[in-house]
Amino acid sequence: MMIATGEATIGPFFPPRYVDAGANDLTQFEGRKAKGEVIEIHGRVVQEDGAPLENLIVEIWQADAQGVFRHPADPRHAQADPGFFGWGRAATDKNGRYAFRTIRPGAPAGRQPHVNFMVMFSGLLRILKTTMFFGEGPDPVLDLVSLPRRNLLIGKKSNPNLYTFDIRLRGESETPFFDD
Repeated sequence: MMIATGEATIGPFFPPRYVDAGANDLTQFEGRKAKGEVIEIHGRVVQEDGAPLENLIVEIWQADAQGVFRHPADPRHAQADPGFFGWGRAATDKNGRYAFRTIRPGAPAGRQPHVNFMVMFSGLLRILKTTMFFGEGPDPVLDLVSLPRRNLLIGKKSNPNLYTFDIRLRGESETPFFDD
């Protein structure tokens, strides 16, 4: 029988206010408005049994409306929209819900438009990474996932500017996660 000790405790342990107010709104940066179509992405993060996870940290990063990432690894980063930082953070509420206000990303070179997600939670042994796509189509990351499971990576459009992307950490309909 294993007994938990101080060395066996895993973290980080997030304080309830780990996310700054407004960190989930990517539509402006340093007083400038982002160019492009404003959208909202919301969803729930749940365990295998559907139980919600509260105070889980969800981060997103994405390209701007022209498909440019504000990062030196993108050869076009100097042309990135100055009103769009491309990164945001939200915490889940007691029902496991999170929400972001952002712009619809353009397609980076050789890719479909997408939003990258990272999930961190007290007790997870590793950071989980996944990607939300806006539709089917050839993409080197989406193509790694078996056809029957690809729909788990497609944001569900519920009105012209609202997408739902639920994340399930385990089970039959587990969200596909990716290593670096």
